Amino acid sequence: MREIVNTNAAPAAIGAYSQGTTNGELVFTAGQGPLDPDGEVLEDASIAEQTERVLDNVAAILEEAGASMDDVMKTTVFLDDIEDFEEMNETYATYFETEPPARSAVEVGALPLGIGVEIEAIALVE
Repeated sequence: MREIVNTNAAPAAIGAYSQGTTNGELVFTAGQGPLDPDGEVLEDASIAEQTERVLDNVAAILEEAGASMDDVMKTTVFLDDIEDFEEMNETYATYFETEPPARSAVEVGALPLGIGVEIEAIALVE
């Protein structure tokens, strides 16, 4: 059975989606952008700062579902500009220092709200 995951520690959905869903074994996060828990976009933030905020949001959703960053099996990274990959990757690596998950990273034409990075994750629930 599918359950909705919702936490005040990450920004509320700004459209017709949930922050995450789980079946009790896996949790899927929606793509998270660099918004604070109140929904404010980080203005003029570097890709490193945006990536940190994004991954903090992912971690908060996972925690609400009974998982952690150590349980992440796969992430997908969407970048507004693939030239930002190295800067994103340096920050990303600090969240997955040992045994990082599988990952895809792609450049997209544009991201909502003019953000530079969005990340979604799939994780095992403990």
